[in-house]
Amino acid sequence: MALKDRIQQALKEALRQQRTTELSTLRLLLSEIKNAEIAARKPADDDRVLEVIAREAKRRRESIEAFRQGNRDDLVAREEAELALLNTYLPEQMTRDEIVTAARQVVETVGARGPGDKGRVMSQLMPQLKGKADGREVSDVVDELLAAI
Repeated sequence: MALKDRIQQALKEALRQQRTTELSTLRLLLSEIKNAEIAARKPADDDRVLEVIAREAKRRRESIEAFRQGNRDDLVAREEAELALLNTYLPEQMTRDEIVTAARQVVETVGARGPGDKGRVMSQLMPQLKGKADGREVSDVVDELLAAI
């Protein structure tokens, strides 16, 4: 079953069981998928749907951080619940150690000599880790590795 179809089935189930947080999150997600389809002028495949889900998860993480700084625990709880739901549709995220290992291999392959080569490393590394790791964390790991060279 396609990922978009799984999300639509989950929406129907949430509607039947009257789970409001799940219902609103899935509606918003399907809306964003539809917007992506309109922008691309073609139906979204699983890879495109994963991109949309990852973008929405990133928005939730940023919101959680902002709400924590503003002492809005009620909104933090809601965003965390939405993030947990979105994460069920994403592939399992890589650990920091796995990211470091992949980054080291790319640094060696590219022949990076310092922080000035970050662009070359990131352009090779991100397609490998797409959907499996947060871009900010990957960037931090690459910065650390290149600074140590």
